[in-house]
Amino acid sequence: MPNIISQSACFITVRTRSTRLPGKTLLKIRGRTCIEHVIDRAKLTTRPERIVLTTSNLPEDDILQEIAQKNGIDWFRGSLEDKMVRWRDAARKFGVEFFSNIDADDLFYAPELMDLGLEQMAQNPNCDLIKGSEHLACSVFTHAVRTSALEKACDTKTTTDTEVYFRFLDDPSRFNVTELKIDDQGYIYPYIRMTLDYQEDFDFFSRIFEEFNTDTNTILAKDIIALVKRNPELAQINMFRQEQYRQNQKRMIRELEGKVKKCRRTAWTV
Repeated sequence: MPNIISQSACFITVRTRSTRLPGKTLLKIRGRTCIEHVIDRAKLTTRPERIVLTTSNLPEDDILQEIAQKNGIDWFRGSLEDKMVRWRDAARKFGVEFFSNIDADDLFYAPELMDLGLEQMAQNPNCDLIKGSEHLACSVFTHAVRTSALEKACDTKTTTDTEVYFRFLDDPSRFNVTELKIDDQGYIYPYIRMTLDYQEDFDFFSRIFEEFNTDTNTILAKDIIALVKRNPELAQINMFRQEQYRQNQKRMIRELEGKVKKCRRTAWTV
C-alpha cells in the first residue's frame, strides 16, 4: 500500500510488556481495555490527519495491532526498546512532519491540548519540541515533536535505550524547545497522578469512571481535575506512588547517561 502524506499525527505509544503492573494496557475498565480507552480519547482530537498506534514487532504485541484495526486507526510495528526509532520509522511510512505523543499509560490526557500543541507547532516551523509546563496536572500533555529533529536525534544518539526519550530532544543547545502556551488554569494542578504504572493507578482510573458513571473515556481532563479538587480523597488512592515514579525516572535517566558515556568512551578508543 503506498504511503499517504500526513502533515501531523498522534502517535499512541504502547507495548504489552510491563513489570510493575503486568499486562496493564489490556486490563479492562467497564468492559473496555485500557488501550481502547486511550484510542477512544485520541479520536476526540481534531488537528492531526491520522492516529497511529505504534508498538513493537514482538508476537506478544500482535493483539495491539488487532485492537488498532478493530478500532479503525492506523498502526505501525517497530523496535521494542528504541521508541525514538519506532517513531521515526512510523513518521517516514506515513509522511508525518510533526506529531504529538500519547503514552498508553495516560488514560486521562487532554485531546484538546494535543490539538493545541500541534497547532502551535504548525504555526512555528522552527519549533522542534513542545513540552508541557511542570505545573500542568500529571499526564494531561506529553510532547509534540518535529520529525526532522527526531531524525537528527536518532542519527546522533549512542544507545538504543530511549524509554526516557525527552533526554535526547529536550536540549536547547541542539533543538528549538518551547513550552505549550496555555492560559486555561483548569489544567494546572500538581496534586493528582493520572498515569498507569501500579495497581493503585488502575484503582484510581476505575474509580473516576465510576464517579462519572460512564463506559466511554470522553470525560474532559479539566472535569476530572475539578472533581479531584472537590474530593481530595480520590487523589490519595495513588498519589503516594508519585514519588516512587519520580525516583524510578531518575534511576532510568542515570542508567541512560551511564550508557551514553560508555558508548562515547568506546568510540574514542577505537
